[in-house]
Amino acid sequence: MSRPPFAIGLTGGIGSGKSTVADMFAARGASIVDTDLIAHSMTAPGGPAMPDILRAFGPEFADADGAMDRARMRTLVFSDTSAKARLEAILHPRIRDAALAAAAAATGSYVIYAVPLLIESGTWRARVTRLLAVDCAEEVQIARVMARNNLPEAQVRAIMAAQVSRAQRLAAADDVIVNNAGIEDLTAQVERLHAFYLHIRSEFAGNFTE
Repeated sequence: MSRPPFAIGLTGGIGSGKSTVADMFAARGASIVDTDLIAHSMTAPGGPAMPDILRAFGPEFADADGAMDRARMRTLVFSDTSAKARLEAILHPRIRDAALAAAAAATGSYVIYAVPLLIESGTWRARVTRLLAVDCAEEVQIARVMARNNLPEAQVRAIMAAQVSRAQRLAAADDVIVNNAGIEDLTAQVERLHAFYLHIRSEFAGNFTE
């Protein structure tokens, strides 16, 4: 029997601290495949998704540098579900293929796919061995995003409403990191899970032969 890949899926609502957690796992030797970064590269000036985006939405959805105008696109897709579906049809296959290629080339102790909409997408769950959710109280989440992105509270709540609920995310998760307290508490949780993932990776590999 061939050995399937061992990988962790990392997700969480906007402002939960996914990027901080991913960086902490990376510092301990995990390979991070960040689909947000891949999406940004796809929609940067000269990005491979830009011709299709401009054909589908028009030249006004590019900024002065030729990148996708993210603010304009965000406003559109939150008000028009068909536009959201068109954008996803352009981006999601490209992001998936790039993410899988990056994982195949990874050299870390294990792979973490950082996918903000992992649960919403439906297909990612089948590609990961365990699902790790970063969780925090909603009032903490809102305050972080308002401060970080300079967005009004109503827009932050609209973004949150477009994602799966906190309860759904926690119900789907195999593991949870709670990011309400300080960095020491976060570090302890990452250390514990990193050791756990190294252990189960060894067990996982031992159950299969090439």
